[in-house]
This record gives sequence, C-alpha cells and structure tokens, in this order.
Amino acid sequence: MSNEVDAGDYGPMKRLSTMFSTLQDKFHRDRSDRDLTLPQPTAPALAVTSFFEYLVVVSLGKKRGQGTYEPQITYQFPKLANMELSQREEEEKSLKAILLFCFPEGVNWAPLTEYPSETFSFVLTEVDGSRKNGYCRRLLPHGKGARAPEAYCIISRVACFGLFSKIFDEVEKRRQISMAMIYPFMQSLREAPFPAPGNTVKIKSFIPESGTEIISLTRPLDSWLEHVDFRTLFHCLTNEEVLKVFASTVLERRIIFMAEELSTLSQVLHAVAALLYPFTWQHTFISIVPSVLIDVVMAPTPYLLGVQRSKLDDVTDQSDMLIVDLTEGAERTFITCIGDESTILPEKLQEELLQALCCRRDNSTSEELNKVVSEAFLSFFVKTVGHFSSHVKGSSGRQPGVFQKKSFCKASEHKASQHFVKRFIQTQMFDIFIQEVERRPTQEGFFHKKIAEYQESKKKEKAMRGERACGVNVGIFRQNEQLICHMLLKTTGIDQQ
Repeated sequence: MSNEVDAGDYGPMKRLSTMFSTLQDKFHRDRSDRDLTLPQPTAPALAVTSFFEYLVVVSLGKKRGQGTYEPQITYQFPKLANMELSQREEEEKSLKAILLFCFPEGVNWAPLTEYPSETFSFVLTEVDGSRKNGYCRRLLPHGKGARAPEAYCIISRVACFGLFSKIFDEVEKRRQISMAMIYPFMQSLREAPFPAPGNTVKIKSFIPESGTEIISLTRPLDSWLEHVDFRTLFHCLTNEEVLKVFASTVLERRIIFMAEELSTLSQVLHAVAALLYPFTWQHTFISIVPSVLIDVVMAPTPYLLGVQRSKLDDVTDQSDMLIVDLTEGAERTFITCIGDESTILPEKLQEELLQALCCRRDNSTSEELNKVVSEAFLSFFVKTVGHFSSHVKGSSGRQPGVFQKKSFCKASEHKASQHFVKRFIQTQMFDIFIQEVERRPTQEGFFHKKIAEYQESKKKEKAMRGERACGVNVGIFRQNEQLICHMLLKTTGIDQQ
C-alpha cells in the first residue's frame, strides 16, 4: 500500500489503479530483456538498529456540526519538529495513511462504555519500494461514561508482531495511569539496541507506586517467522482449507479474506504470506483495507486483501477470485472460488502436507506450531523446486548465470509435479527468486540447508535400496547354486549312494 494517500479526501481514490500498479512495476522484469542486460542489484537493506521510528496516538474527534467522527493525531513521539526536513516531509505523508489504517471503518463511530482492546498490523510501502510496519492497538481510554476509542500506532522497520504486542502491553499499562508515563518508556525503548535473533534486551522503566521495572524483550530465533503466529489461521480454517488458500496464493491469484476483527485479518494475511517462504509475495498486500480504499478489489492484478465483513456486498460482485470468510460458524468458508483449488497441488504432496499438519498439538506453543507448519510447507518447495541450482548454467565470476527452464521442469522428481512446476515458474515470486540465484548462484540460507539435507537423505535412501537389492540378488544366487548342485548330484547318482 503506497503511503501517498490523501487521507483528507474520503471520496473515491482517483489514482487507485496507478497506486497499486506501481509496486508491481517495481518488481516486474521482462525475461527477454533480462537475457540481454543484467538488472542492477537492489540496494542492500539497512541494518535495523532501533525498535521503532515513532509512536502516534490517534483519537476520534467529532466533526463540528455533524454527528460523525474523524481520526486525528493527538500525540506523537518523537515530534516531527525533531526530524530532518526531508524525513519530516516524508513522514507527514505517512501520517495521513496511518489515520486510515488505525480506523479503517471510516466515520461511523459512536461513544462506547465497553470496548475490548485489539492489536493488528499493516504495511506501508514507500515510493522507493521499501516497507514499514505499522503496529496498532485500539482501546478505550481510561475514564467514565461513554467515550470514543483511541489507537496507539508504532511505525517500525522491524517485522515482529509478538515483540510489539508486548510493547503495547506496557504502553497500555502506562496509559491507564497517565499519558505522560508513555514518554519515558518509549524513550528508553528508542535508545535500546535492537536485539539479534534469539537475544534479549532489558528496558528499565519507572512506574509510580511500583518503582523501577525491568522489561525483557526477546526476539525469536527464527527471524523469518517473528512476524507470524499461525494459531489464528488454523483456528479459522481446517487443514484442507488452508491448502486450498495456499494453492491459490502460490499461483498469485486475487484473494480476499473477510472477518470483522482487525486482529484476525492482519494475523491471517501475514500467516498466509509466510507459507510461501522462501518465496515472497510480490503484489498488492493490504492486511486491512480502509473503507475509502474498497475499490481496490476491482484491481485486475493479483492481491492479498483483508476486508471487514461489513463490506461483503462491496466485494461479492467480483469474479475469478477466492473470497475466504474467516467468521466463526460461517455458513460457507469460500464465498466465491475458481473451482480448481483442490487440484493445483500434486496429489501426493498434498497428502504429505496434510499428514505433517496433523502432527501439531492443540496445546502447542506459538513457537512449536510455527516450526511444524513452516517445515511442512518448506518441505513442499524443497521437493518441487529444490533442484533449481543444478539448472543455472554459465555463471562464472561477474557473469550472471542463466536459468534453464525446460530442463528444470523435466527434472522434477515426480512426473505428477511437472504440471504444477510449469505453472509455478511463471509466477513473479519465482521469477524474482531465480533472478537473485542467477546473480549469486552460491547462496546459503535456511532453504538451501534444507535442500542439502533432503538431497543427502535421498542419496542414503538410494544406497540402502541398492544394498537391499544386492542382498536379494546374493540370496537368489545362493538358492540357485544349491539347486544346481542338487541336480548335478542327482544326475550322477552320487546322492543315492
């Protein structure tokens, strides 16, 4: 979602199609041109050194002379005035988008006496294609009588939902005392170094009547899963339904998820995107679509969208897409579908995926569930496309390699997988992945490690089969040898003496 959103204009978004085609254009490469010219490598990602860039509090203010509310920023840390001019101008654009995502329902609010707090996230895509993560907690501020909820939003380069949920717990605790208590905590957090995967950072924070508290913030060891919690996905969908969603996602189709809870939408969409590892979704991704941007469902390009169920009538007139209802007790999970979702993945591998997913326990921790689910889907990609490195030819020194598409498809481990592989290599996510392999053929990473382990296990399995076959042949030879000797003895009459 581009942050070039005019939050002040709640009318139709005139540049909607341009906005959402921009991201696609950034990633798209024409393969015929690529054979002639090596694309310029993307700038290396800057190392993340701090937890967040800024925190804002978004409140609902009643419009003068009207019965409707509009979101407005009532607190920010650090202040824009403390930023450099270029950064301040860029952040002012982002702030307009943040207003939309903190209260995506629009202006239809009324004062409340009860409101359960909820935490959700969204992504802001900058003009240069870089991404920022928005973490939001909405709650009812401390007070008496009916009042409007407010939202606390942290903008960070870090994708780690669990970590920021804990940070919000501390922010909410201090908000119940005084807004002024938030500042020293966020200042301590801002000054703290961002921990490496598996490490812990301790934050000291003073609270009246409680004294100085030490807050431990631990980053998960598997950094590529630190933004993901698969529990909500598997609470809303069965294993078979998850596979249908996965099948549609790997072919880069248009998919809409519907739920009323913002937390459900953001957690499910991020979980679905994580199933694609080591590949990355390259198209429009909006975990929570604000009401004023609902026309994005008409975009002809692939997308993953989270839409509140109250907007059901605005999306059901679309065709050639998958609409998934995450509502508990929904009459049907798939409101619309193309119809081939259950036949996209190779049948044998589907069965293996289902068997692996059945290994998860109901009382498993988030880390245990993440391990079971991620390894199941990673194994799928290892078995279908894990032989890619053997089909990148001609790379030497500074010269890029060239991916041999035909030989790669023919070399699929199982004939039944070839049809899927032929379709998958046409996707943008595979294209971007293989471009990086062509540039740097000798890569190392978790995916490559799993490929090596799988190939080694196949070699051992083949060797064992050879040994067993050899043993069988020796046994047959000995049986035949004994039979021949017996026949010779019988023929000469020696055995009768």
